[in-house]
Amino acid sequence: MRILLVEDEEKVSRFVTLGLNAEQFVVDLAADGITGYEMATAHPYDILVVDLMLPRLSGTELISRLRQNQVETPVLVLTARDQLDDKIKNFENGADDYLTKPFAFAELLARIRALLRRRPVGSTMLTVGDLEIDLVTRQVKRGGKVLRLTSKEYGLLEYLASNPGRVLSRTMIIQYVWDQSFEGLTNIVDVYIRHLRQKIDDPFDRKLIRTVRSAGYMLSDRDDE
Repeated sequence: MRILLVEDEEKVSRFVTLGLNAEQFVVDLAADGITGYEMATAHPYDILVVDLMLPRLSGTELISRLRQNQVETPVLVLTARDQLDDKIKNFENGADDYLTKPFAFAELLARIRALLRRRPVGSTMLTVGDLEIDLVTRQVKRGGKVLRLTSKEYGLLEYLASNPGRVLSRTMIIQYVWDQSFEGLTNIVDVYIRHLRQKIDDPFDRKLIRTVRSAGYMLSDRDDE
């Protein structure tokens, strides 16, 4: 899952990013309100975490503009402001939750997961054939059997399942799952695909992970792909 963090305090953004990366969230960072608005309207995110006191455009105005432009991504406000009037104003402008600084990372994580659970029924599940992925609990099943995956295996599978029938290049996978560029090391994808196949495909007759020569990989249950 991908989160946009709009925060200008480097210490806070580094703390939150490291914590969320450890929980296998991909985090994009914007250090001001205008950049945050542009990123939130240009890319699909699962959650927006927004500070209020931002340069160029306040977090309150950012949230208001997003809602005016029909961006319905859940927004968690993260701020030092703890006055009731501030909370009411931001809820009225479209915020979904409000967490004041200083905060414990465990509470931030719990609130993010709670917001994910509020999404429309079915949107927290990915299914490809008899493969089921619960995006909140991160439980993976195939044919009703629970499969045990490592964090990186899960991240890779979630990315493939989020784009069924679409060929994903090794570079795209590296950038999304590992959240960085591994120039010359894209063979790491082949290694993890092999590990994933041992758990997802080898015990079953029908194979879901497809190799597209010279292009990359995709996940599909269709025979014509």
